Amino acid sequence: MGNSVILHLVFGVLAVSLVNAEDPYLYFTWTVTYGTRSILGVPQQVILINDQFPGPKLDVVTNNNIILNLINKLDQPFLLTWNGVKQRKNSWQDGVLGTNCPIPPNSNYTYKFQAKDQIGSYNYFPSTLMHRAAGGFGALNIIHRSVIPIPYANPDGDFTLLVGDWFKTNHKTLQQSLGAGNPLPFPDGILINGRTQTSFSGDQGKTYMFRISNVGLTTSLNFRIQGHKMKLVEVEGSHVIQNLYDSLDVHVGQSITILVTLDQPPKDYYIVASTRFTKTVLTATAVLHYTNSNAPVSGPIPAAPVNQFDWSMDQARTYRWNLTSNAARPNPQGSFHYGQITPTKTFVLANSASSINGKLRYAVNGVSYINPDTPLKLADHFNIPGVFSTNSISAVPSGRAATLATSVMPTSLHDFIEVVFQNNENTMQAWHLDGYDFWVVGFGSGQWTPDSRKSYNLVDALTRHTTQVYPNSWTSIFVSLDNQGMWNMRSALWDRQYLGQQFYLRVWDPVRSLANEYDIPNNVLLCGKAVGRHP
Repeated sequence: MGNSVILHLVFGVLAVSLVNAEDPYLYFTWTVTYGTRSILGVPQQVILINDQFPGPKLDVVTNNNIILNLINKLDQPFLLTWNGVKQRKNSWQDGVLGTNCPIPPNSNYTYKFQAKDQIGSYNYFPSTLMHRAAGGFGALNIIHRSVIPIPYANPDGDFTLLVGDWFKTNHKTLQQSLGAGNPLPFPDGILINGRTQTSFSGDQGKTYMFRISNVGLTTSLNFRIQGHKMKLVEVEGSHVIQNLYDSLDVHVGQSITILVTLDQPPKDYYIVASTRFTKTVLTATAVLHYTNSNAPVSGPIPAAPVNQFDWSMDQARTYRWNLTSNAARPNPQGSFHYGQITPTKTFVLANSASSINGKLRYAVNGVSYINPDTPLKLADHFNIPGVFSTNSISAVPSGRAATLATSVMPTSLHDFIEVVFQNNENTMQAWHLDGYDFWVVGFGSGQWTPDSRKSYNLVDALTRHTTQVYPNSWTSIFVSLDNQGMWNMRSALWDRQYLGQQFYLRVWDPVRSLANEYDIPNNVLLCGKAVGRHP
């Protein structure tokens, strides 16, 4: 009898533990307000979340469910997007204007999404207007499940660094200037975690993880730590071959994870982030403080690489998938042999700066995107005509003068596509795709041609959600379209996105099935032509 009771107790505790351990629900309430902070020595209006700048850090575990009630106390409609979270079968929660109605002032919306089958360092930020220039961004880290091994020893500490360019000008003034056809000015400074001065402390001899995201608007950055090697271990959800670097380029919208061993004499050392490919170099420093330090930071700030684009492209090619390691799942990353799959379609996307109606606009294949009053996802769901057309943008550069349109590219669920980003401008570009990660299979100078495929890495290219494209160069990616929905493909440079360098990828299956896509949320916000419709 006693043994039976003990047995029941053991299995009862085990059952409760399993229920609690599997896919728990995490609940948050965030309030978005304006506040005043002195960022670069000048008081300015910023966007706070729960009175924090940057916003609260979200630390979740693979497959956690996030229930987040967002209350908008601004004087403008507002949305957050979850940069790099795939939103499996759930583009309803993506938080961009093509999928969601913005949250009106003095109203709220509850996001419900899962960190499904992902690990890695990510972030969130406002997708509406130019709010991102005022803050509202924060870290989103997805930790591996304890039952899934990682290809390195557990670090002794974990630091998150949100690094990016910053403007003293108010976000509404920047928005008005862009709307008048002016480019963004050069940024006023670089921030690390919203500050110009901060420090990170660790014990000599121990190894620490640094999660670094470029949350800026326009500018590539180089990151380095005085006297210390950086071991790259993860890039936007991919475990990579663990090479050592003196410095690393991080482009707009990108995230990397490094390990740093405090193996130097006990003192303080510079942490440095500086702009890349700019005539004027802006620099931000922080301090790596040894807990047994006997001296402050000293000596010259470590210099950025002298070489520019070729050096950076060569470094990018050293980022390789760790084929024997898992990521969020127990099976090795390399078990998906992407290089043996023939793409079903090829898209060549050329960015351009154009003048439309006498104003600066940015375009993709000659089409500059404009947001309709009705989110594309709602128009698709309710079969509302006149909101978008799948014939509005071509799969290759058109050669025609740029025009305005609500551009949507049609694809089918389970297509395997090749996308070539062709940059014929003299400026650095960065491209992001919501809902997915993709294999970055090639970089090259000049014009892409079919012959360029001979240089593709078809063995161990890493997957990520944002890739850089160098001036007068191309970058090629492969994407497995296994996530139905309406997904934003955009410039990660926010001024270019705002002025039209984006479109939506409609990943479609004519048969509606919950196996492919979740149904419309019962709390969905309705706007535009969707007002009055029943979810």
